[in-house]
Amino acid sequence: MTSIRIYRNRRGRLRGFSVIGHTGSAPAGGDIVCAGISALAQTAVNALETVGRIKTTPHIGEGYLSVRLPRGLAARELHRARIILRTVRQGFIDIAASYPHHVRVSQ
Repeated sequence: MTSIRIYRNRRGRLRGFSVIGHTGSAPAGGDIVCAGISALAQTAVNALETVGRIKTTPHIGEGYLSVRLPRGLAARELHRARIILRTVRQGFIDIAASYPHHVRVSQ
């Protein structure tokens, strides 16, 4: 089971996410669900830096990726970051809806 947690600030605005575990929907190397989640997560981290121009410090390990927005971002940076985070959040939710026995999203 892969658990995805969406982080929000006190105002309910998106601040980051974490992805933990392997889906187990197929043998390693052939698990398209895990590959889809990994691709979304990595793309989000890369997009925050390249598209959003925001320096993040992702934490990455075996079966684990976590990233949070740094504090003190300008309004324009926050706007770009939140578009990216809303997009990846929707992707995670869509995958979880298609594979509810393998993916869980909490917010």
